[in-house]
Amino acid sequence: MDIIEQTREIGKEIQKDERYLKMQIAIQNADADKELQDLIGQYNLKRMSLQNEMQLQNRDENKVKAYRMAMDSLYGSIMKNNNMIEYNSAKEDLEKLMRRVNAILEQSVNGGDPETADYDEHACGGNCAACGGCH
Repeated sequence: MDIIEQTREIGKEIQKDERYLKMQIAIQNADADKELQDLIGQYNLKRMSLQNEMQLQNRDENKVKAYRMAMDSLYGSIMKNNNMIEYNSAKEDLEKLMRRVNAILEQSVNGGDPETADYDEHACGGNCAACGGCH
């Protein structure tokens, strides 16, 4: 089996993982949630209205402020929705798995021992702009 075939096998195993399955269920639940989809639709309409207003030479700052306030309110409602909370949690768990898989592969490519290579989520990545502080 060549490396591409092995990679495809890893892909199949990822799709069997509980984190992947949880993400798929969360996507289905969020997509089926009419209230959530309505909130997202309203948010997108306000965002487009804001973008259109911002492109005007003589834009109305009161409209801009109103659109931003409406968007903030809608965003808050979206993020409080149980299906969105579940989606974000599942997405975070799956992203952690993928960061770990990618870290092992990257370290191995760079000469690290594949048996001990791993992801340290507390390791400094060198980009201080994205840092939440040292641990």
